[in-house]
Amino acid sequence: METLFLLTVLAVVIVLVFDYTNGFHDAANIIATVIASRAMLPMQAVIIVGVFEFLGPLLGGTAVANTIGKFIDLSDLEAVQSLTILVSGLGGAILWNLYTWARGIPSSSSHALVGGLIGAILLAVDASHVAWGFSELFQHGRVTGVMKVLLALILSPVIGFGAGFLLHRFLRLAFRAASPRINKRLRWGQYLTAAGLAFSHGANDAQKSMGILTLILLLGGQIKTFEVPFWVMLACATSLTLGIMSGGWRIVRTLGFAIYKVRPMHALDSQLTSAGVILTASMLGAPVSTTHVVASSIMGIGASERPKAVRWGKAGDIVTTWLITIPASAFVGAVIYALVQALLRRGQL
Repeated sequence: METLFLLTVLAVVIVLVFDYTNGFHDAANIIATVIASRAMLPMQAVIIVGVFEFLGPLLGGTAVANTIGKFIDLSDLEAVQSLTILVSGLGGAILWNLYTWARGIPSSSSHALVGGLIGAILLAVDASHVAWGFSELFQHGRVTGVMKVLLALILSPVIGFGAGFLLHRFLRLAFRAASPRINKRLRWGQYLTAAGLAFSHGANDAQKSMGILTLILLLGGQIKTFEVPFWVMLACATSLTLGIMSGGWRIVRTLGFAIYKVRPMHALDSQLTSAGVILTASMLGAPVSTTHVVASSIMGIGASERPKAVRWGKAGDIVTTWLITIPASAFVGAVIYALVQALLRRGQL
């Protein structure tokens, strides 16, 4: 019983560490275009984003938490093994987040979380403990489990690209006769759109940690049903916000400057597009990658204006990272689980 309790506490701490790295890693997604367009100073951006990032998890519901918390099924396993699997999967996601941050690559924390958990589960037990959702989709037309996660992660950047393309075309047409002084108003408008993007990011991303943390409490015997406690919302909101305010400045250069030269209208369009896509996904219970949506919206905006000016080579590097994140983090999660088991057999844990 004591071992189970201590492992539960460890797992809770690791979830909050993942949540922090998620915020640290994703800070650039919200701040990059604000900084690149010179709408705010870095400190102004961090404060405004931090406030609305904190409010997102508290006011955004728990639909995404329910999706993430239920795409794996560990109910028939012994509690200590279940928690070991979760800790290993989270470790894989954390290490991948740190690696891509160190390289300045805007990868997806959502992909990393899903991949890390799947890798640990496949090594520990078998594929039946993952709710893949294939049969539900093709036989009953219901989108559940991993299929819901994957469809959300695949479709959201496509929608972000298309919405960014169309919105920028529309605003360019609407402001075609405006003087350069319109840029000042566009910069002021980013105070609202950046706040909206921060709120939507908090509402979506913190819920992923909320879902896993609630599952840990359920497996550890601390709660009896899968319902997200308020203190879990508060803890995840705080951890994510602290990560955001620490800032992942390496990735700012990639999103703000390396894909397309961002000016005030581009920044406003990207923030508005991304906030709309992510907030809609949150209401539908679909976990999406803010990194993917923001980067694809910038690509769509650039393609609608000057396709040749988009640095498609850099965009290709980002897409490659998107594709390898799930298998790479799955591999790391599996390796961590194998190491933990080896230490347990030696009696060192």
